[in-house]
Amino acid sequence: MQGQPGRRVLTPARHRLAVWGDPIAHSRSPRLHGAAYGVLGLDWEYDRRQVSEARFDTALRGLDGSWRGLSLTFPLKGAAFRAAATLDRRAELTGAVNTLLLQDDGAHGFNTDIGGIVASLRDEGITAVVRARIVGAGATATSALVALAELGATWIEIAARRPEAVAPLVDLGASLGVAVAAASFDAPSFAPVDVTIATLPGDAPVADAAADALAQAGGFLLDVVYGHWPTALASAWERADAPSTWGLGMLLHQAVLQVRIFVSGQVEVPLDDEGAVLAAMRLAVVED
Repeated sequence: MQGQPGRRVLTPARHRLAVWGDPIAHSRSPRLHGAAYGVLGLDWEYDRRQVSEARFDTALRGLDGSWRGLSLTFPLKGAAFRAAATLDRRAELTGAVNTLLLQDDGAHGFNTDIGGIVASLRDEGITAVVRARIVGAGATATSALVALAELGATWIEIAARRPEAVAPLVDLGASLGVAVAAASFDAPSFAPVDVTIATLPGDAPVADAAADALAQAGGFLLDVVYGHWPTALASAWERADAPSTWGLGMLLHQAVLQVRIFVSGQVEVPLDDEGAVLAAMRLAVVED
């Protein structure tokens, strides 16, 4: 694999995009992206398609030259990582790709979830973090760890039901200069932290005692869920009268980064009139 590709002239004929996942009917990405391309005056198509992990490679090979890119959600981020010809640094660190830019020289992989988390926390006034906690040790926890490291975290605790699942996150933290510790999900108490990022599915069962213990020492909660609200953890933060937000901001900001990639090939290059694009996308996702 190579690093992030340099600037390329993107093929104008490529006008088709979609979000793939399994399940996918709930996805708000078509509304978000449609709003963005409307503001930008781009006559592009953005759809959704249910694709299983087993069928991903076949489906990707079946795309013709009209396809510009894909957004990937559960469970396809690992498969997209393996399919990418090049990777940006965030994708390399996490082993997860949620964006594929399809060009004549191959599929180029990016992870915009990390930027989405960072921007969502900054929207809440959180621009720096020292100590943090991640609840859950699945794929999203990897992006959460890198995002917290980018915000300056030096110590991150992972509260997980399976302690063995934390080992790869400990290794990733070491590569970033962050101390990562494992904690039992059902511990009676936790050390205080500035921020908690919950990465559990929205319908994941969490006992009130465990949720309340996490909330008492959890600082600000970012729960990445946006389809099942409030979650058990969000309810615990409410009982503790502690601040929290859901994953809609993360969804919005990671999509803005995807639009940048699909327009210019560069995640760092802002869109023309990005403020208007962001406003339109925010309105679309709220109305969805």
